[in-house]
Amino acid sequence: MAKQPRPPSRSSVRPTKDLPSPVTRTPLAPPVREPANNGPQRRSTYFEAVAIYERGLEAIQRHDYVQAKELLESVLRQYPEEKELHERVRLYLNVCERQIVQPAAAPQSVDERLYAATLAINGGQYDQAIAHLRLVRDEDPDNDHALYMLAVAHAQRDELAEAVAHLERAIALNPENRGLARTDPDLEPLHDDEAFRTALEAPPSSAIRQIDPKRRPFRAKSAR
Repeated sequence: MAKQPRPPSRSSVRPTKDLPSPVTRTPLAPPVREPANNGPQRRSTYFEAVAIYERGLEAIQRHDYVQAKELLESVLRQYPEEKELHERVRLYLNVCERQIVQPAAAPQSVDERLYAATLAINGGQYDQAIAHLRLVRDEDPDNDHALYMLAVAHAQRDELAEAVAHLERAIALNPENRGLARTDPDLEPLHDDEAFRTALEAPPSSAIRQIDPKRRPFRAKSAR
């Protein structure tokens, strides 16, 4: 007959202060083994719970903390009678929860901030998008793409004067933004604004400089 797991030993549980950082492999507890023949017999649900628990540990090893958390929580929820196993489950749930709540690294470069702003606009997080774009504008005042996206974000917040001002600057730097603005549904709140219509009809300025296309890697529409 194939060997089955033995109940978990409390002495093998490590204190939470020794839990790993995201870049290290999580040390797994020894596999649960079948009790000795002369020991108490386990319920069949015990081995079902152990199987789910071990799948949760495998997910932790893959750094898939969301799936691991779901699996481990299901052990607590579906097998409340398996108190001995719960101690280990809670240990590794602490690992998952700490990894899941860690904030992502803040964008540092212009391109990273533009991309973060694109995601924020597409997610309706206009305050966050404006925060990213202002940093781009401070570092690169003539970045027409950042200015155009600022116009979009302000338009979506019904801040029409700010939106038009940024759009006018974006068009002055790059006339292509005029054609984009004419068909952009994100600028629809501006359609009844006289300054907006004037900006779309104005001829290109003779002082417009050429924009390096490599500086415009993202558009708000591309991530939708």
